[in-house]
Amino acid sequence: MKAVADYTVIYNDDDIVVLNKKSGLLVAADRYDVDAPRLDLSAEKEFGRLFAVHRIDKDTSGIVVYAKNEEAHKSISTQFADRLVKKTYHCLVNGHPNWTELKVTLPLLPDGDARHRTVVNKRTGKHSETDFKVVGTCGPYAWIIAHPKTGRTHQIRAHLQTTGFPIVCDPLYSGNQKPVRLSDFKRKWNGDTEEERPLLNRLALHAYQIELNHPKTNERLLFTAPYPRDLEAVRKQLAKLFKVDPFADEE
Repeated sequence: MKAVADYTVIYNDDDIVVLNKKSGLLVAADRYDVDAPRLDLSAEKEFGRLFAVHRIDKDTSGIVVYAKNEEAHKSISTQFADRLVKKTYHCLVNGHPNWTELKVTLPLLPDGDARHRTVVNKRTGKHSETDFKVVGTCGPYAWIIAHPKTGRTHQIRAHLQTTGFPIVCDPLYSGNQKPVRLSDFKRKWNGDTEEERPLLNRLALHAYQIELNHPKTNERLLFTAPYPRDLEAVRKQLAKLFKVDPFADEE
């Protein structure tokens, strides 16, 4: 089987590079997982020294922005600190929420337990805010758009866990990491369950869009990261079987 590339390039100039990363890569060094593969080290072979301005989880796929010089790093980091950057995530969750839109503002404490999970802690947790919107239900799952207003570690995953609708294939917050198989939701599936390969066996969370100002020109920019093959396969199968495809117009 052909190996999946670590990233594809969405945008590149003298000041920033925007990449669409595969799941399983750290954005930068992590003290808890020092030996894990890193996107920055891989991309620096092509672009030279890169400065991380934000992070997404190792297991999350999608958009990552790097600065290519110190001035750009300062500008974009300030935008994140001032909450001028708009982030949009797509995720597939287990179950059907009884709400369409929900704002979660529970304070979060990263590295709050022995498994290094982010936990709700109303005494020492930091202010955290995520807006969720259910955009379609299909079979045992629901598609959700998430807009994190703050940038806590594992914020979307931790906040969704508190609603009772954890992200599919989340080993830390869902209680299990059951992969998505076609036989799970296709009624007349006649294959061999022993030989069946999962459609998806990693966290069903994708950093889909990011909107920010260019560090030099101040132009407002919007970048979109297409789904990777595994998540796209799930989307297509669910759309085909349940006639629900909330992201069809965004391709």
